[in-house]
Amino acid sequence: MTITHLVTHSGGFHADELMSSVILTRLFPDATLLRTRDKAWITPGEDKIIYDVGGDYDAAAQIFDHHQRPSPLREDEQPFSSFGLIWKHFGSDYLAALDVPEADIDLVHATVDTKFVLPIDLLDNGAMEPSVAGPLSVLTLPSLLGSLKPVFDDTSPTADDDAFHNALPIARSFVEAFVANIAAKYRATGIVEAAIEAAGESEILELPMGMPYRSTLLKMEADHILFVVNPRGGDWTLNGIKLSHDTFDQRADLPASWAGLTDAALEAATGVQGAKFCHNARFIAVANSRDAIMEMAEIAVKEASQAVAEPTT
Repeated sequence: MTITHLVTHSGGFHADELMSSVILTRLFPDATLLRTRDKAWITPGEDKIIYDVGGDYDAAAQIFDHHQRPSPLREDEQPFSSFGLIWKHFGSDYLAALDVPEADIDLVHATVDTKFVLPIDLLDNGAMEPSVAGPLSVLTLPSLLGSLKPVFDDTSPTADDDAFHNALPIARSFVEAFVANIAAKYRATGIVEAAIEAAGESEILELPMGMPYRSTLLKMEADHILFVVNPRGGDWTLNGIKLSHDTFDQRADLPASWAGLTDAALEAATGVQGAKFCHNARFIAVANSRDAIMEMAEIAVKEASQAVAEPTT
């Protein structure tokens, strides 16, 4: 069976059919993407996939709409949009097409579904208020993509289709970047686990390069680790560890006497030859060698330990 057409509705567009189009055009690059409400085109056929239009959800017939009643629901009874339906049935193949390792596909698929697909499903169905994003709700991805629609007085007969096709590569870049970051997180897990084992009881975690590490620290309950060091280009960095994604608070800050200093001034404050930079917010410092950054890390650990040991008044 060859898919020759990918069919969605004409007129204005939303994030869900844009995102669905990202998935399907990757998997069926030779198929024609057609935006229409013509009855013949939105009637199922073996050579086409229909989504966000057609009034039915039947994976065997290759039609994936969610506007009918009853509408398709997830196992937890949260509603699908067309994106959720397409992701459910084609997401794993899409990840394979992006060269996500086979061993990671199920985990990446589930994570992308929860963190990326589901919010779009909920917003599209009115099951989540845009206000949950707070005062910056205008910057949610659906809102940003929606801002690419033609203005109300654009009278061009192809305005909607032109805007859709212009928005599609932008949507593609967001989907692919999100997937790439989630896949990278799972690739990093084994590296970080090995580094934690190597660190033992040390408060310093050394990684071979910058990579996601916080979730693995939490999973392995490595609460004793206060700082992370890794090479970056020709330099080495010393990083604090955020308590969560929602705060700038860290397990331990770099020494206050280093804040905002560079080069000779930082060398003088640290006593470390090769110290180059410390951010004023004390979450990252840089040195020109591993020896220098490890010396700075040891100083930072000592001061952090002393701060914990000192009684408060």
